[in-house]
Amino acid sequence: MRIPSVTIKKLKLKQMKTIFILSAFILLGINSIAQNMFIAHRGASNLAPENTIASANLAWELGADAVEVDVYLSQDNRVMVIHDKNTKRTCSGKKTFEIEKTPSVLLRDQDAGSWKGEEFKGEKIPFIEEIIETVPEGKTLVIEIKCGPEVLPELQRAIDKKGKANQIAFIGFDYDTMVQAHAAFPNNKCYWLSSTKPGDKKLDEVAAAGLTGINIQHKAIDEELIAAASKRNLEVLTWTVDDPAEAKRLTEIGVKGLTTNRPKWLKEEMSKL
Repeated sequence: MRIPSVTIKKLKLKQMKTIFILSAFILLGINSIAQNMFIAHRGASNLAPENTIASANLAWELGADAVEVDVYLSQDNRVMVIHDKNTKRTCSGKKTFEIEKTPSVLLRDQDAGSWKGEEFKGEKIPFIEEIIETVPEGKTLVIEIKCGPEVLPELQRAIDKKGKANQIAFIGFDYDTMVQAHAAFPNNKCYWLSSTKPGDKKLDEVAAAGLTGINIQHKAIDEELIAAASKRNLEVLTWTVDDPAEAKRLTEIGVKGLTTNRPKWLKEEMSKL
């Protein structure tokens, strides 16, 4: 039986339309991942010792959009890159040093890498200047302030010295410190960290202070929070996500940045969903 040419044309148009729609959905899925910032938590901390030059460099090699590090101020006013207030967990040695009560020369003598593997033996607690030096063009360094506002003048000096001020963002749990960080760095993004879902009153306060947004523990984020933040022109980041399905959920409802221990792996696994 001969099929009329008009029918063939209609079938071809329908087929082309189907292909176009499927392609659009695929592109939307890719773009939603591409537009999301993958932030390496303490560097590539799943594979290298956290908050070290090795961890930062590996994160850049793995394609992270940003690296997040933690800072404290030493006794002699050097900005040290370390998560804990002392050296007990991440440094080898019989003695534990309190970061804020110890001169940087002693802190730099600590081995901050052996606990993650012999290949990292000799990694030092970095100065923030050393981490800034690793940041490639077009990438971002996210500095979490673990201490108080006393670190801000020293951060300013370190950042000015390295000339990459436009590639740095700040986060922190202490709200007053973040407000002061915004005042000290008005041209940089500043986010308030929280492990719980903030209410409207707190969101109003964050917006009024001029902060860029909020950085919330992923389990506390839902569509209601995203809508409330968006209404106040606040960006939403999240921490710490290593589950692809959860990362996809957060991306789809509007989270702008995912902090993860496994940036390359997470991005690849999300693309499969």
